[in-house]
Amino acid sequence: MNAFQFEQSPWEAFLDTCKNGAAISAWNLISMLEEEDDEAVEEAFQIIQEKQMLLDLSSLPRTAPTGQAAQRLKQEKEYAQNGLVLSHMEENDPLRLYLEEIAGIPALGDEALLAEQLLSGSKTAAEQLTVLGLSRVVEKAAEYAGWNVLLLDLIQEGSVGLWEAIGSYRGGDYFAHRDRMIHNAICKAIILQARNNGLGQKMRQSLQDFRRMDEKLLAELGRNPSLEEIAAGMKITPEEAECLKKMMDDAVLLEQAEKLVQPKEETPEDDQAVEDTAYFQMRQRIAELLSQLDEQDQKILTLRFGLENGRPLSAEEVGRSLGLTSGEVSQREAAALAKLRTEK
Repeated sequence: MNAFQFEQSPWEAFLDTCKNGAAISAWNLISMLEEEDDEAVEEAFQIIQEKQMLLDLSSLPRTAPTGQAAQRLKQEKEYAQNGLVLSHMEENDPLRLYLEEIAGIPALGDEALLAEQLLSGSKTAAEQLTVLGLSRVVEKAAEYAGWNVLLLDLIQEGSVGLWEAIGSYRGGDYFAHRDRMIHNAICKAIILQARNNGLGQKMRQSLQDFRRMDEKLLAELGRNPSLEEIAAGMKITPEEAECLKKMMDDAVLLEQAEKLVQPKEETPEDDQAVEDTAYFQMRQRIAELLSQLDEQDQKILTLRFGLENGRPLSAEEVGRSLGLTSGEVSQREAAALAKLRTEK
């Protein structure tokens, strides 16, 4: 009897395609795991650890914290920016008390030599490496202060990552192994918090708003708007606009993952990320092609094919707009298309 074969989910298919040691976008991960249960989420992070992949938060929007913890998160971000100077914190601040505690623990030894001893099963080496690594955990956690997770929580998760790094070390570059495990443990906490806060749904709405503003400005300006112009129209920062654009580009990876699994009934919401990516790739390719033409020929093709407002114009209409005869428009259009075919 043949064994049952279960179909892979999109996130499983996607992770299968990733090479060992590759970086994985936090936005892609949240998008794929949004509807999965906690068991599947933990399984995904386990695969990421086994393949020694690196979690990348650069595509994750750094939204302003809200709620009761907002003031504390803002304060912690300022602490981190100022180097976690203890004198800047209240005497009974839990963060200060923890930093004072680990500062008082003797941290002696050469980590490289201790890592070699660790391979022989030395418990003393493991203990010393743990103590020596705590300052590195604090340093890595401080890089993400203010990301909607309290700094002490990030330090705690990073400490777990340090402990797992020591327990799983099997040779090679210990420092790279340690830093990756600490980094991923901290980033995992941030990703899970973002997932619990419903970031996926919020970002899909933002992506739709981004696309609508881009189309609106394209029609008004007659050219591709800059990220700064889109940001101003959406009343967001250029950094947030750049993040949204990167998320559009990343969505193509989700499309590839979907193609690797059994087709299923699709909904407009499921198609949105893929549609946005195809739209921007098409726009980018068209802009690259048209840039090879002079300004008037660019305008002719833009109007003739409806690239500006979605409605193609006749040669007569284009001629009236540009002060040319319909014959001149047709001739220039044919020559421009021939040039583009040659360049391609």
